[in-house]
Amino acid sequence: MDLTYTEEEEAFRAGLREWLASVLPSLPARPSPQDWPARRAYDTSWQRMLYDAGYGHVHWDAPPTQRLIFLEETEKAGAPYVGANFVGLLHAGPTIASEGTPEQRERWLPPVLRGDEVWCQGFSEPDAGSDLASLRTRAWRDGDHYVVSGSKIWTSHAEVADWCELLVRTAPVSEAVPKHRGITWLAMPMDAPGITVCPLRTLAGSTEFAEVFLDEVRVPAANRVGAENDGWRVTMVTLSYERGTAFVGEVVACRRILGEIAREARANGRWDDVALRRRLGRLAAEFTALWRLTQWNVSEAQRTGGGPGVGGSVFKLRYSHARQELYDAAAEVLGAGALDLGHAWNLDRLSSLSYTIAAGTSQIQQNIVAERILGLPKGR
Repeated sequence: MDLTYTEEEEAFRAGLREWLASVLPSLPARPSPQDWPARRAYDTSWQRMLYDAGYGHVHWDAPPTQRLIFLEETEKAGAPYVGANFVGLLHAGPTIASEGTPEQRERWLPPVLRGDEVWCQGFSEPDAGSDLASLRTRAWRDGDHYVVSGSKIWTSHAEVADWCELLVRTAPVSEAVPKHRGITWLAMPMDAPGITVCPLRTLAGSTEFAEVFLDEVRVPAANRVGAENDGWRVTMVTLSYERGTAFVGEVVACRRILGEIAREARANGRWDDVALRRRLGRLAAEFTALWRLTQWNVSEAQRTGGGPGVGGSVFKLRYSHARQELYDAAAEVLGAGALDLGHAWNLDRLSSLSYTIAAGTSQIQQNIVAERILGLPKGR
């Protein structure tokens, strides 16, 4: 497979680099990681700048390779990440673009691209995390609305969101209706009566997640994406983007941080440790391979005209563990300094612990790889 870039793609890269160099020095200081209203304002302001410059479309309305170049160059330049609208730009937006009606695309996509509206993700529940198909939040039809009751947990950016991509159960589980076939995908307005948001504080002290309680919340039936009880298939589209392209910029960041760790090791004398040097060398090879895998996944998506597909599970599985190994190596280099939470590497190390759980646990990814790529029989 040809992993080189065309002249047109390189021209896009050059133009993007020039634009980033001209605007990044003028950006205000980034707000505190704990101040989510301020972070929302900062992140959506950046998204508006991208939109006005003609780059707002790249997250879903652009060739996959162009999207890859965009993520690579913005990370290298130190540009703001999607931040508070991670879900809207990288999950809900691509899903609506792929599965929504023309009216739904017209209603929801432009505000996300302009930075006008922020989305959160209401998938996981206290008793349905890794086994998402076991979710219990119910929705029943009442005229032109669904009435929703239940709760969600690990709801990303719920406290600053305007909309929630919500999974609900619209058919009870039975022999006739397996648990994954009774699920529906809804777009829920976060200002609807009956919604209670309780922020959750992580090990790193941030509150980007929340528990959300739903007490007979009325959601217009027109907000359903896909058919009723077909939400599992729609969700697989969402998760293919979450696992396939959402972490691309982070691979670039990890390669940069690996270089910083090596420089710190040289400065503090730990570079003399042969085992450490071998460990860092292996990580360098690991992230180079992950980047090549990303290019392969993107090239395949561009060739077939589809989304990232199950190849995203291979990437997500290995990246999650590689990221944890990277920050374990950082702690080894820092020594006693690894206890200082004022150091960004240590906060990132705490954050990395969630990566083998978020967006589908490593065990789930292993099952997907085994069954859908290797063709192994399903476990019982």
